[in-house]
Amino acid sequence: MADLKVKKVKDFSAELTVPGDKSISHRALLFAALSNGPCEITGFLASEDCLATMQALAAMGVEIENLGAGGTHIRVHGNRGDFQDPGKPIDCGNSGTTMRLLAGILATKPFEVTLTGDESLSKRPMNRVAIPLERMGARIKGQGDRCTPPLKILGKEKLKAIHYDSPVASAQVKSAILLAGLAAEGKTSVSEPNPSRDHTERMLNYLLVKNIREGKTVSIWGGQTPESRDIQIPGDISSAAFWIVAAAARKGARLMIHQVGLNPTRIGILNVMTRMGAKITERIDNSGCEPMGSVEVVGNGLVATEIGGAEIPTLIDEIPVLAVAAALAEGKTVIKDAQELRVKESDRISTVAENLRRMGVTVDEFADGMEITGGATLKGAEIHSLGDHRIAMAFAIAGLFAEGETLIKGVECIETSYPGFIRELEQLQAMSR
Repeated sequence: MADLKVKKVKDFSAELTVPGDKSISHRALLFAALSNGPCEITGFLASEDCLATMQALAAMGVEIENLGAGGTHIRVHGNRGDFQDPGKPIDCGNSGTTMRLLAGILATKPFEVTLTGDESLSKRPMNRVAIPLERMGARIKGQGDRCTPPLKILGKEKLKAIHYDSPVASAQVKSAILLAGLAAEGKTSVSEPNPSRDHTERMLNYLLVKNIREGKTVSIWGGQTPESRDIQIPGDISSAAFWIVAAAARKGARLMIHQVGLNPTRIGILNVMTRMGAKITERIDNSGCEPMGSVEVVGNGLVATEIGGAEIPTLIDEIPVLAVAAALAEGKTVIKDAQELRVKESDRISTVAENLRRMGVTVDEFADGMEITGGATLKGAEIHSLGDHRIAMAFAIAGLFAEGETLIKGVECIETSYPGFIRELEQLQAMSR
């Protein structure tokens, strides 16, 4: 188990880019494989999670070339989804996105495949995708009432189109159903309680697959094949969020992040930080598959806010670092309607609350969130990531503001989403000495 030591920093000024967007990288691989020809992908996130998706496709006969740039430039040879039986279980590692989106594709294949994962993924519920996919005609068997992995899937070439009212706003659930809908007869629709991130719909539009959004409902028509096109993946706003909080909470700090994704369904972090008093300027380019551009942050100190409701799906991955921002802000911040955090790589509500308390912060935990009393001086502490990459990175940022040394235990999990994070952190600490 690898550890990371973090010490307090002073004012800083920095410019950086962050690795490619994880959510978009998964989707670019999958839709390129389903397309009718070769697709070059630039800005691909060569992290453990995305590589799990790549290896799964390779195991089913999809040809993928590494064109260089540290594995961030690749070519996927689309074969219209004519995948081969891998003949053995597919290991999804720690990646819930890999497992849930692959389930949507495998629901359309006339062979049986078992999807496995690591210890953490094996505790995460898959019934949220199994239920709608079984209604479409696939046979899916997991473990127990929550349908946890290993997940055995026996697909069907022609699925039944359905309308599904999802009980949760989840881009993974929506995407699995839409992927299966490509092989269904007629129109497949998904409604959500609140709109989730729309990377799948944007990718479908970019690859000329007909779909439509009406309010909280997205529909797709079966029998379509994505058109092969080159895809540029922007930097991941969820990765940028750690540095945005670090700069916003430090008076006098300045940060410029280039070529980062600015999809409106993902910029909840910018909206909340602006509400908390951060000075943020965006410059957006909408010419590609996804909006992207630059974000400038000038540190100004932070004040408390309330985070909840419809904005939660737009920043669900950023809540751990927003909790750190709340600890650094003046006043009491309330985070609610975020019960989805209980079933991530760790129970992020309990894990965040426990680690903040270790650093001297008063936290009241609820079933769907927490109340954080900010303004106290953070104390260096021993922090346990529990194998959760976003917990490890969020508390590394907290360590930049804490008196004494903060020791993060188990930081190897950071490789699942942000290769290079520790290098960037060390450079920032060296810059401010």
